[in-house]
Amino acid sequence: MSFGYKTSWLAVRDAGPEEVADALGLRHRRSMDWTSGTELAYRQGVFVARPVPGWTLAHGRIHLTQETDATRPDFPSWLRTLAARVGDLQYFGTDRIVDHHAWARVDSGELTRAYCYIGMSGAVPLRLGEPTAVERELGVGLVGREEVRQDWGDAEWDAWHAAMPTEQHVMRIAADWSVCPPAIADDSVGTPGIHGFPPGVEPERTS
Repeated sequence: MSFGYKTSWLAVRDAGPEEVADALGLRHRRSMDWTSGTELAYRQGVFVARPVPGWTLAHGRIHLTQETDATRPDFPSWLRTLAARVGDLQYFGTDRIVDHHAWARVDSGELTRAYCYIGMSGAVPLRLGEPTAVERELGVGLVGREEVRQDWGDAEWDAWHAAMPTEQHVMRIAADWSVCPPAIADDSVGTPGIHGFPPGVEPERTS
Protein backbone atom coordinates (compact mmCIF):
# COMPACT_ATOMS: atom_id res chain seq x y z
CA MET A 1 0.00 0.00 0.00
CA SER A 2 1.75 3.13 -1.16
CA PHE A 3 0.53 6.65 -0.48
CA GLY A 4 0.10 9.98 -2.23
CA TYR A 5 -3.61 10.60 -2.58
CA LYS A 6 -5.60 12.40 0.15
CA THR A 7 -2.50 13.03 2.27
CA SER A 8 0.68 15.08 2.56
CA TRP A 9 4.34 14.16 2.55
CA LEU A 10 7.91 15.44 2.61
CA ALA A 11 10.69 14.26 0.32
CA VAL A 12 14.23 14.73 1.66
CA ARG A 13 17.35 13.81 -0.30
CA ASP A 14 20.28 14.15 2.07
CA ALA A 15 18.93 12.89 5.40
CA GLY A 16 18.02 9.40 6.54
CA PRO A 17 14.76 8.37 8.28
CA GLU A 18 16.21 8.75 11.78
CA GLU A 19 17.37 12.29 11.08
CA VAL A 20 14.05 13.29 9.53
CA ALA A 21 12.14 11.74 12.43
CA ASP A 22 14.33 13.74 14.84
CA ALA A 23 13.69 16.98 12.91
CA LEU A 24 9.94 16.35 13.12
CA GLY A 25 10.25 15.60 16.84
CA LEU A 26 8.51 12.24 16.50
CA ARG A 27 7.76 10.39 19.74
CA HIS A 28 6.35 6.94 20.54
CA ARG A 29 8.46 5.55 17.70
CA ARG A 30 8.00 2.08 16.28
CA SER A 31 9.84 0.31 13.52
CA MET A 32 7.40 -0.73 10.78
CA ASP A 33 7.48 -2.23 7.33
CA TRP A 34 6.48 -0.06 4.39
CA THR A 35 2.92 -1.36 4.04
CA SER A 36 2.02 -1.25 7.73
CA GLY A 37 3.60 2.15 8.34
CA THR A 38 1.97 3.70 5.30
CA GLU A 39 -1.46 2.36 6.21
CA LEU A 40 -1.18 3.54 9.83
CA ALA A 41 -0.04 7.05 8.80
CA TYR A 42 -3.31 7.49 6.94
CA ARG A 43 -5.08 7.16 10.31
CA GLN A 44 -2.64 8.69 12.78
CA GLY A 45 0.96 9.70 13.23
CA VAL A 46 3.74 10.05 10.68
CA PHE A 47 5.68 7.34 8.84
CA VAL A 48 9.25 8.03 7.73
CA ALA A 49 11.06 5.67 5.36
CA ARG A 50 13.56 5.48 2.54
CA PRO A 51 11.72 3.42 -0.09
CA VAL A 52 14.00 4.30 -3.00
CA PRO A 53 17.72 5.12 -3.11
CA GLY A 54 18.44 8.76 -2.42
CA TRP A 55 15.07 9.84 -0.98
CA THR A 56 13.55 9.74 2.49
CA LEU A 57 9.78 10.28 2.60
CA ALA A 58 7.73 11.38 5.62
CA HIS A 59 4.00 10.83 5.22
CA GLY A 60 1.03 11.66 7.43
CA ARG A 61 -2.55 12.39 6.41
CA ILE A 62 -3.43 14.20 9.64
CA HIS A 63 -0.39 14.71 11.84
CA LEU A 64 2.44 15.65 9.48
CA THR A 65 1.07 19.19 9.23
CA GLN A 66 -1.40 19.28 12.08
CA GLU A 67 0.06 22.51 13.45
CA THR A 68 1.17 24.00 10.15
CA ASP A 69 -0.19 23.38 6.67
CA ALA A 70 0.15 25.18 3.35
CA THR A 71 -2.81 27.44 4.07
CA ARG A 72 -1.24 29.01 7.17
CA PRO A 73 1.04 32.06 7.20
CA ASP A 74 3.71 30.19 9.17
CA PHE A 75 3.97 27.34 6.67
CA PRO A 76 7.00 28.82 4.84
CA SER A 77 8.91 29.28 8.09
CA TRP A 78 8.07 25.70 9.12
CA LEU A 79 9.59 24.41 5.90
CA ARG A 80 12.70 26.58 6.28
CA THR A 81 13.19 25.41 9.87
CA LEU A 82 12.97 21.77 8.82
CA ALA A 83 15.36 22.34 5.92
CA ALA A 84 17.89 23.94 8.27
CA ARG A 85 18.04 20.58 10.05
CA VAL A 86 17.78 18.03 7.24
CA GLY A 87 18.84 19.88 4.08
CA ASP A 88 16.91 20.50 0.90
CA LEU A 89 13.37 19.16 0.94
CA GLN A 90 10.07 19.15 -0.88
CA TYR A 91 6.48 19.17 0.34
CA PHE A 92 3.38 17.83 -1.38
CA GLY A 93 -0.23 17.71 -0.28
CA THR A 94 -3.46 16.79 -1.98
CA ASP A 95 -7.05 16.01 -1.01
CA ARG A 96 -9.68 15.67 -3.70
CA ILE A 97 -12.56 16.00 -1.22
CA VAL A 98 -11.90 19.71 -0.63
CA ASP A 99 -9.89 20.08 -3.85
CA HIS A 100 -6.78 21.05 -1.85
CA HIS A 101 -3.47 20.76 -3.73
CA ALA A 102 -0.07 22.10 -2.72
CA TRP A 103 3.63 21.76 -3.43
CA ALA A 104 6.78 23.50 -2.23
CA ARG A 105 10.54 23.09 -2.28
CA VAL A 106 13.55 24.40 -0.37
CA ASP A 107 16.80 24.53 -2.33
CA SER A 108 20.09 25.53 -0.70
CA GLY A 109 18.17 26.80 2.31
CA GLU A 110 15.88 29.03 0.25
CA LEU A 111 12.16 28.45 -0.25
CA THR A 112 12.31 28.72 -4.02
CA ARG A 113 8.79 27.62 -4.86
CA ALA A 114 5.46 27.14 -3.06
CA TYR A 115 1.90 26.98 -4.36
CA CYS A 116 -1.41 26.00 -2.79
CA TYR A 117 -4.93 25.93 -4.26
CA ILE A 118 -8.20 25.19 -2.46
CA GLY A 119 -10.96 24.55 -4.93
CA MET A 120 -13.77 24.53 -2.37
CA SER A 121 -13.21 28.23 -1.75
CA GLY A 122 -11.47 29.09 -5.01
CA ALA A 123 -8.52 30.44 -3.02
CA VAL A 124 -4.80 30.44 -3.72
CA PRO A 125 -3.48 31.11 -0.19
CA LEU A 126 0.15 30.50 -1.07
CA ARG A 127 2.11 31.48 -4.18
CA LEU A 128 5.85 32.04 -3.87
CA GLY A 129 8.65 31.87 -6.40
CA GLU A 130 8.58 31.17 -10.11
CA PRO A 131 6.82 28.12 -11.59
CA THR A 132 9.19 25.28 -12.39
CA ALA A 133 9.52 23.71 -15.82
CA VAL A 134 7.13 20.86 -15.06
CA GLU A 135 4.47 23.29 -13.83
CA ARG A 136 4.75 25.27 -17.05
CA GLU A 137 4.51 22.06 -19.05
CA LEU A 138 1.36 21.06 -17.16
CA GLY A 139 -0.07 24.57 -17.24
CA VAL A 140 -0.72 24.75 -13.49
CA GLY A 141 0.59 26.95 -10.70
CA LEU A 142 0.89 29.85 -13.13
CA VAL A 143 -1.95 32.05 -11.88
CA GLY A 144 -3.58 32.99 -8.61
CA ARG A 145 -6.33 35.27 -7.41
CA GLU A 146 -4.26 38.28 -8.41
CA GLU A 147 -5.16 37.73 -12.05
CA VAL A 148 -8.90 37.61 -11.41
CA ARG A 149 -10.90 40.59 -12.70
CA GLN A 150 -14.37 41.65 -11.64
CA ASP A 151 -15.54 42.04 -15.23
CA TRP A 152 -14.78 38.44 -16.17
CA GLY A 153 -17.43 36.45 -17.99
CA ASP A 154 -17.95 32.70 -18.06
CA ALA A 155 -15.18 32.09 -20.61
CA GLU A 156 -12.55 33.83 -18.49
CA TRP A 157 -13.62 32.00 -15.36
CA ASP A 158 -13.60 28.67 -17.20
CA ALA A 159 -10.04 29.34 -18.35
CA TRP A 160 -8.96 30.27 -14.82
CA HIS A 161 -10.42 27.13 -13.31
CA ALA A 162 -8.83 25.04 -16.08
CA ALA A 163 -5.44 26.39 -14.98
CA MET A 164 -5.93 25.14 -11.40
CA PRO A 165 -4.20 21.90 -10.32
CA THR A 166 -5.64 18.47 -9.60
CA GLU A 167 -4.23 15.59 -7.59
CA GLN A 168 -2.80 14.13 -10.78
CA HIS A 169 -0.82 17.31 -11.35
CA VAL A 170 0.63 17.02 -7.83
CA MET A 171 1.80 13.48 -8.63
CA ARG A 172 3.37 14.62 -11.90
CA ILE A 173 5.24 17.43 -10.13
CA ALA A 174 6.42 15.04 -7.43
CA ALA A 175 7.71 12.61 -10.05
CA ASP A 176 9.63 15.39 -11.78
CA TRP A 177 11.12 16.89 -8.62
CA SER A 178 11.90 13.69 -6.72
CA VAL A 179 9.74 10.59 -6.55
CA CYS A 180 6.02 9.90 -6.97
CA PRO A 181 4.96 7.71 -4.02
CA PRO A 182 2.09 5.89 -5.79
CA ALA A 183 4.63 4.65 -8.35
CA ILE A 184 6.59 2.80 -5.65
CA ALA A 185 5.93 -0.95 -5.74
CA ASP A 186 5.18 -2.10 -2.19
CA ASP A 187 7.08 -5.34 -2.57
CA SER A 188 10.20 -3.43 -3.66
CA VAL A 189 10.64 -1.81 -0.22
CA GLY A 190 12.52 -4.16 2.08
CA THR A 191 13.90 -1.73 4.67
CA PRO A 192 11.57 -0.84 7.54
CA GLY A 193 10.77 2.76 8.45
CA ILE A 194 9.85 4.71 11.57
CA HIS A 195 6.31 5.50 12.69
CA GLY A 196 5.83 8.12 15.39
CA PHE A 197 3.87 11.10 16.63
CA PRO A 198 4.80 14.80 16.59
CA PRO A 199 4.91 16.80 19.84
CA GLY A 200 1.51 17.24 21.44
CA VAL A 201 -0.03 14.23 19.69
CA GLU A 202 -0.68 11.00 21.56
CA PRO A 203 -1.44 7.63 19.95
CA GLU A 204 -5.09 6.73 19.77
CA ARG A 205 -5.97 3.75 21.88
CA THR A 206 -7.36 0.80 19.99
CA SER A 207 -9.42 -1.93 21.55
